[in-house]
Parts: sequence; structure tokens; C-alpha cells
Amino acid sequence: MCAIVGVFGDENASRVAYYALFAMQHRGQEATGISVSDDNHIKTLKGRGLVTEVFDKDSFEILKGDMAIGHNRYSTAGQDSILDAQPIFARYKLGEISIVHNGNLINKDEVRQELIDEGAIFATSMDTENVVHLIARSQKEHLKERIVEALQKVKGAYCFIIQSRSKQFVIRDRYGVRPLSLGKLESGGYIVASETCAFDLVKAKFIRDVRPGEMLIFDKENPNTFESIQLFESDYRPCAFEYIYFARPDSVIDGKSVYKVRGRIGWALAKEAKHIEADMVVPVPDSGVAAALGYSKASGIPFELAIVRNHYVGRTFIEPTQEMRDLKVKLKLSPIKEKIDGKRVIVLDDSLVRGTTSRQIVKMLKDAGAKEIHMMIAAPEIKYPCRYGIDTPSYKELMSANKSKEQIREFMGADSLTFLSIEGLKEALGDDRNYSLVSFDGDYFIG
Repeated sequence: MCAIVGVFGDENASRVAYYALFAMQHRGQEATGISVSDDNHIKTLKGRGLVTEVFDKDSFEILKGDMAIGHNRYSTAGQDSILDAQPIFARYKLGEISIVHNGNLINKDEVRQELIDEGAIFATSMDTENVVHLIARSQKEHLKERIVEALQKVKGAYCFIIQSRSKQFVIRDRYGVRPLSLGKLESGGYIVASETCAFDLVKAKFIRDVRPGEMLIFDKENPNTFESIQLFESDYRPCAFEYIYFARPDSVIDGKSVYKVRGRIGWALAKEAKHIEADMVVPVPDSGVAAALGYSKASGIPFELAIVRNHYVGRTFIEPTQEMRDLKVKLKLSPIKEKIDGKRVIVLDDSLVRGTTSRQIVKMLKDAGAKEIHMMIAAPEIKYPCRYGIDTPSYKELMSANKSKEQIREFMGADSLTFLSIEGLKEALGDDRNYSLVSFDGDYFIG
């Protein structure tokens, strides 16, 4: 995952982008960056690390302008390198552009090879740079036409914000796999962001979600409005994993409260695991809390925050190596022994990808004296690698693709293991949308 933001028509655009990226830090922690247009030039600052580590008060003296785009990086394509931090800036025939991207282009290798064969020289390993080259090589007269032509050649799940010196172009793919929302700032300007939690921090009013297949164009010649073009026919397939894990619980994605969906997931899981008896329901903080509350309400089993999280440690799933994930679990989570000792404990986690985190949690709770540990996973079994923006690149890394449910239970040392069914997830999502469930059912609908 990544976070992207675009700010248009605000004299403090870089500050607004900064706070929006801060609100969406959970979507990527490897690098961050902001590009600002001051009518004459685009200025970019980016670096490895968190938003608060890369930017300081002097940054905003450099990043002056009323139009900005920003990005928090989580690498699913490319490498953990400063060269692969975004925004990507380029000079070309029509002037200057800067691009931010959330998603994954599944035909990136073929497109890149074609461009290299034609003489293109790449500075990064990111799929996003393909789009820069496609735009630059186009013979169309206007940037809008060049962008449209470039998008005809790429395939995948994507949200782009492309900024020139006077315009911003916002694009969401026809499937709407990755989230993107539009808001209005108190200053009268506009903001586009991956999640609505960014709007709350900068006091923006939610307008609507960017529609699948839509392009929005913000132009300084008409600053009080924007143009909407439906580039592609919609084939709506929003990612269910946003509701399970990635999004902040206070965000609303495609009209649905993430917090409420997670609560309903807990209800659905409790209905499927009603045979399990326990003394308490304990969430793995923080992403398991809402589902655990729903489970507790549905089952009548008391909810306890018996695992404490150190919030100064990042999200382990996003860490690029297994060694770093293992260390961070120990640094991040700590049990309250007085609560757990001698008790039958239901432990509710949002999902199970590689399984090593769950194994460490079970061991930690047993060492704290738990009598029984029943692992509840608020998602179906992840059996297939996602190609659309989630970091599960190979089958060998997915526990459920290589072991049976009983083998996983034995591996983690739990007394029982329950996954939410796909039918239970659909029920919790609460409508008839055709969600992207690729990690669970292997339906690679884009390719």
C-alpha cells in the first residue's frame, strides 16, 4: 500500500499535504515526499523515513505554492531506495511534471522492456516511472491527451495524481481497487487523498469518492471548480482487504465506515465460532480491536485489552524482511500477565499472512500463563498472492497456501484456529458489490 494526496488552490498546500500524509502514515513508512508548484517551477522534497523525519519547518519555506502532491511509500514494486521514493519529477517537452501512485501495474515489466528497447533510460525500479516515459514519448499536443494515451498502455490497480505547473490530474482505475476520495478545504481549495482520515486532520469536508475509471482535472485558470471525465467504463471491484487491515478505522471508504465493517466482521466470526468457550476476547492491537469488540458483543464473552502495544514501533506486516518483522513483534506487543494467567483466551487478529507473528503471540501468552489460546482470524485464509498492491509476492510466503488449517494451528501452538469464511466476510461487508477477494479466492480479474 501507499498513501497519496493532492492539494489544489491553497496557499499552504505543502503544509496541508504534510498533515494529510501524517494522518495516512499507516499506509507506508519507508519514504515520503511532497512536490509543490509555484506556477513557474515544481519543487520536490523527499527522503527515506517517516513524515516527521523527512520534513521540518524549513521544508515549507522551500515548498511554497498553492498546489501540491504527496506520497508515503510502501514498496510492492521497486526497491527500498531513495531513488524509488515518490513523487517522481521529470522535465519533458511540455515542461515539468510530478507523479504519485498508489497501486501496482501488473504489465510493468513488458511496458518497461518496450520502452528500453526504444531507447528509454530508467532512473528507478518503480512501475510508476513507466507512466512518466509514456507521457514524455507521446506525440499528443496536450498533457491531458498524453496521460489518456499512457493509461491505455498500462494495466493494473492504480490511483495516480499527476501535477504540472498549472494543473492536477487525478485518476482512479476502472476497478476502483484502491481507495481515493475528494474533499473541500476551508480555504476553498480541494484535496484528494487515499483515505478520509486525512480530511479530518486538515478540516476538509468530504465531497465524494473518485469514481472508478474517472479522471478529475484541476486547473488554475478555473480554480473554483474541476472537470470530470469518465475515461473507462466502471467494473467496480474495491479491495476487501482495505476494510480488514489497511485502512484506518476512522476512515470511510467508498461509502462504508471501516470501523463498522470491522465490527460486523467480529459478529460474523462469533457466529461461525459459537462452539468455542472462553473467558475473554483479546484483540491484537490495533487493527484487531474493532473486530474483537464485535465478537465480544455477539458472543457475550468479555472484551479485554490484555495485550499492550508500543505505538513507537511500526506495523510489522509492512516491514520488508522477516527478521525485522520478528524483532518488531517482540518490541511492539506485551501481555498483561495478571489478566491472562489461568484464563481461556480468544485472541483475535485481523489476518494471517506469514503466520510468524501469530506464533510469537501464542508463545507470549502461554508464557504469561494462559490456560487455553483460541486464535480467531478476522479474514478468510490468504491462499493467493495479491498482484494489486499488497505485499504478498509469492506463494511460498503465504502460510495458508502451503499448510492445512490443522498444520497452521500446530505451527503456532494454539488450542484452536478459526478463520472467517468468505461468505462471512461478504455478509459483514453488507452489500452486493463485487469486491476484490483475490487473496482469498484467487480471482485475478485484471490479469
